[in-house]
Amino acid sequence: MHRTIGVRQSSRYGISFKFTIIQNYLFILAKISVFKMIKQPPYLKKGDKIAIVCPAKKLPNPIDKGIEILESWGLEVVLGETVSASHHQFSGSDELRAKDIQQFLDDASVKAIIAGRGGYGTIRIIDELDFTAFNANPKWLIGFSDITILLSHAFAKLNTQSIHGQMPYTFEESTPEALESLRKALFGENDTYSYESEVSGKDGAVEGVLVGGNLTLLLAVEGSVSEMDFDGKILFIEDVGEHEYSIDRMMRTLKRKGKLANLKGLVVGAFNELGEESIYFGQTPEEVIWEQVKAYDYPVCFGFPSGHIADNRAMVLGKSVSLFVEGKKVTLNYI
Repeated sequence: MHRTIGVRQSSRYGISFKFTIIQNYLFILAKISVFKMIKQPPYLKKGDKIAIVCPAKKLPNPIDKGIEILESWGLEVVLGETVSASHHQFSGSDELRAKDIQQFLDDASVKAIIAGRGGYGTIRIIDELDFTAFNANPKWLIGFSDITILLSHAFAKLNTQSIHGQMPYTFEESTPEALESLRKALFGENDTYSYESEVSGKDGAVEGVLVGGNLTLLLAVEGSVSEMDFDGKILFIEDVGEHEYSIDRMMRTLKRKGKLANLKGLVVGAFNELGEESIYFGQTPEEVIWEQVKAYDYPVCFGFPSGHIADNRAMVLGKSVSLFVEGKKVTLNYI
């Protein structure tokens, strides 16, 4: 009897062990398939068309310099109606802005769509857009700030890479390095960013898929179909014009939702033009962010050259990168 029970137990545990192995194997396969499914739009080549649209705020000035730079890269620039439209603070009504970007999402001859500027308004039209043609034939979507809504949607809903980078309205004040990083991203020339931060982070070396964008806008899409999955990814965040308490609240919200626990790494870009406080908050943006992530075992870097600054380096969201942090020395390399 004792031996029989032993055999049964051994058999039962053996089956359980095999089942666990199979579960783990299937989980790994599922993870691999997710990464393989990330779509990379075709890189641009000379002669390709790039459309400029304004999904959010209207342009206060002409963007001739931005157009000139894009043309100097050998691209044919097509202008949407919204580039010259105005409706209160927006670049045309919601209907016009949606129609404008829709025509270029559907136009197979247009290989990339770049936002003229950010501001506010993309969230008002994102659910009116039909991505059927885009999903079948992906193209590059480019911008930052408010355009994070569009970029986040492209990754979350369509599993497609996009570019967080300078826009024609910011081209004129951009550093040559930031513009060159955008050109390289569009034309498929892998780049490496190395710099020395003023603030130490957490040491480490990892590889993973890069996601993220403007912190305020990432919070704005939480709970919607446009919400990015951060798990197992290297998260990039930046913001402008926020109060320290607002940054604190957003970071605590992400932590409470479990969005920070399973990252592979955290890249903190510029947090500049802070809102004035009548009473000092007591922590800098970097200290606020560090407090929420210091317990986690992944590399963290600060002062990354990207965000609402002149040296706004292009970040290819959805692309695999390696991140190396040692003290204040940081290197991010596209794989």
